[in-house]
Amino acid sequence: MLNQEIENILAAARDQGWVLEPEAKRLFSLAGMDTPQFIWAKELGEALDFAGQIGYPVVAKVVSPQALHKSDVGGVAAGLENEAQLSQTFSRFKEIEGFAGMLVEEMVSGVELIVGAKVDYQFGPVILFGIGGTGVEIYQDTTLRMAPLQKEDVVSMIKSLKAHQLLEGYRGSGGVNLEELSRTLITFSSLVMELKQLIESVDLNPVICSPQKCLVADARIILNKGRSPD
Repeated sequence: MLNQEIENILAAARDQGWVLEPEAKRLFSLAGMDTPQFIWAKELGEALDFAGQIGYPVVAKVVSPQALHKSDVGGVAAGLENEAQLSQTFSRFKEIEGFAGMLVEEMVSGVELIVGAKVDYQFGPVILFGIGGTGVEIYQDTTLRMAPLQKEDVVSMIKSLKAHQLLEGYRGSGGVNLEELSRTLITFSSLVMELKQLIESVDLNPVICSPQKCLVADARIILNKGRSPD
């Protein structure tokens, strides 16, 4: 799983200490996880062409090595409906410190989950899973397991959530694709095990799951500056 492209992404990000979102998503895609369609647009024309191809509405996010938390600097805009709104957003993002382009991606819908990992100095990689999105601190509905995960661990993690019926189906709702959710978590766990010497933490929030698939809609990788992928 840890191929040359993944190693190159991590090596390129080592000096800044974390992986920019477009490159983090490319890394997870290389590892076998699904993401929304997206582009890292360095110029406005690239953003407009891509949005025209996939169709509006779209999500736009600033790409900047100075903006680890994009929302804190006004670097996220969802539901952009047309070229004018996308153009205005690109112009606004250009004023953000360290501007290196704009991520433009398709809008997706489903249950918002959080998937994360932290490399504990004593226990090794620990996987977090739960209800995500902007309300993750409000709901506080998460669970932890030590990596690597097996399928039975995923079943146990789902069952331990207070909101597990949202995933399994509730009052006519079909729930999410549990097979895809399981595959996503196990793939993530395996990747974290391979990267455990190189990373400090990973935060995927949200991972958006529907009855069809699970997509990594936001991704942040914090590197362990003490190690390199050489």
